Amino acid sequence: MSLTATVPERDTTEQTGFVGWLRGALGKFYGNNLLVLITFGLLILIYILGAIIFKSQNLGSLNNLFSMINSWPHLVVIAAGMTMVLISGNIDISVGAQVALYCMMMAYLMQPTGPNLNPYVIMVIVLLTGLLFGLVQGVLVAYLRIQPFIVTLAGMFFARGLTAVISEQNIPINNPQFLALSQIKLTLPFGGYVSGNGTYMKPYLFLYGVLALLAVVVVYGLMTWTAFGRSVYAVGGSQQSAMLMGLNPKRITLRVFVIQGLLTAFGAILYCIQSPGGAIEKAQGFEMNAIAAAVIGGALLTGGVGNIIGSLAGVLVQTMVIKMVLAANVADGWGPISTAAMLAFFLAMQSVISSTSRKRE
Repeated sequence: MSLTATVPERDTTEQTGFVGWLRGALGKFYGNNLLVLITFGLLILIYILGAIIFKSQNLGSLNNLFSMINSWPHLVVIAAGMTMVLISGNIDISVGAQVALYCMMMAYLMQPTGPNLNPYVIMVIVLLTGLLFGLVQGVLVAYLRIQPFIVTLAGMFFARGLTAVISEQNIPINNPQFLALSQIKLTLPFGGYVSGNGTYMKPYLFLYGVLALLAVVVVYGLMTWTAFGRSVYAVGGSQQSAMLMGLNPKRITLRVFVIQGLLTAFGAILYCIQSPGGAIEKAQGFEMNAIAAAVIGGALLTGGVGNIIGSLAGVLVQTMVIKMVLAANVADGWGPISTAAMLAFFLAMQSVISSTSRKRE
């Protein structure tokens, strides 16, 4: 007679059901995007403080949230692209100069005494130029293995120089068809506030604000739900490991820079709709603002970690701080100082997280 011990089966319902899935999702989000959680927590904290301290100026209203997006639609788009570049383990400091170049191109091509092309044709030309710009930089970085900082530094000088070649004078845009785009807006019938004179102020997003948010959603979907997005994270984390997985780091890096070029051109179009005209000094420092937004939004400068939605939060944090500085009527310099402090904090957090990860390994 043989004796058999009956071992009770382990109940895995909790592990494989909704609770198990939720724990896994939260665990993954916490592990990979801790900095994003901190960014959103900081955004909520700053927004609440602004709403309380500057209640009379309605900084806590939905109108103010929409106003922040309406103020920086170009930065929202460019920061999303910069986050993607940082995730891949690269950097691009040419985006500000590119924006100046594309705005000058649009202004020149729309001159009544010049080419006077259709605005929509010009937009297509700008987007194609952005693709070409990204393609050239991508080839230099991916296939010739030149440091991305050097490549994009050369791109920055080239774009600024070409802007001056087109025209050394400021060129305004007076095309009625193009200017009409800046007046299109989406108004919500709720969420507003009553002004001092008794007028109900409805929150609204201009067309360029709506397009900026749509661009963020598209890039987020690309990086989150596609094989390309997962490969970008893999290449940014370790090119050697990515190659062992059967990926082609050179091809992926090239695609990242091409998409970045397209996003930069699109951001320039939004900026030109908001601020019609071309000038050599336009978009000064945009690249630093984009990098700051990406880092504050949780992107690691070493690559492999980042979140496109986090870049949006990074832009909103910077914008809210600027609005609070203006509302407090203090020196404008406190805005950049606050951004520098936040950037230093997030860089320190990155260092701590990276060292902790190495110890665990």
